[in-house]
Amino acid sequence: MRGIDRELEEAILATLGERAPGKTICPSEAARRVGREEEQWRALMEPTRRAARRLAHRGELEIVQGGRRVDPEDVRGPIRLRQRRPAGA
Repeated sequence: MRGIDRELEEAILATLGERAPGKTICPSEAARRVGREEEQWRALMEPTRRAARRLAHRGELEIVQGGRRVDPEDVRGPIRLRQRRPAGA
């Protein structure tokens, strides 16, 4: 894994950690955390979505649309990220 990929995963998890349980973040929040200048964070959006998919596959977060968890590989369009909910929650 490249350094930027690790940095994006860490930014996603750190941003989620600052939120109350069940609350979501936009991937752009993590991209902005890593790429502080306007053009930098925009260029990081697709790498951030890939980082979110990796984290989802490892069970570290959920990708949601319209408040519902979605398959990381089938999702299209705007997404939100949230901490993984315990089983049965």
